[in-house]
Amino acid sequence: MADLLWDDVKCFFDLDSTGSLPDVRVPNASMEDWQAVLDLVAEKGWKCQYSEGQTVLSVPRAEVVLSRPTDAECPELRVWPTVDVLAIFRFHAADEVDFDVDLRELQGQDRLDVLCDFFREIGRRLGSPVLMDPEGEYGHPVLGFDVEADRVLLLADSQVG
Repeated sequence: MADLLWDDVKCFFDLDSTGSLPDVRVPNASMEDWQAVLDLVAEKGWKCQYSEGQTVLSVPRAEVVLSRPTDAECPELRVWPTVDVLAIFRFHAADEVDFDVDLRELQGQDRLDVLCDFFREIGRRLGSPVLMDPEGEYGHPVLGFDVEADRVLLLADSQVG
């Protein structure tokens, strides 16, 4: 059974009323959590591309990426859990794993299931919630992986993490 049903959450994926790039985050993270995400990407064999500015490089260890000077361009890791769904991780800080997903790629039950699977994989690996906030509404998650429930839940009326 699906974690979420499209009809119950499609309002949060409406391109006309929300931004197209909601913010996804794992709060209270650490350098080790970032490394666990990098290891997970490699273990799952998800297609990925790491870049610093316009330069594509091999994926470094988390401590290397997160120890870059504060004025350096923010590196990003593009991850495709499936061919048509992209998550872009940005290494802003060690204490929060953050990434964007594109709502245009997440229309319908099949794509929602891919997103839920992706959140679940990350949340289980880190033992932490994975929260999705509408673009520009940081701290107001509408859905996310709940560790205790071991599934992605609708959070619009409650707060987790």
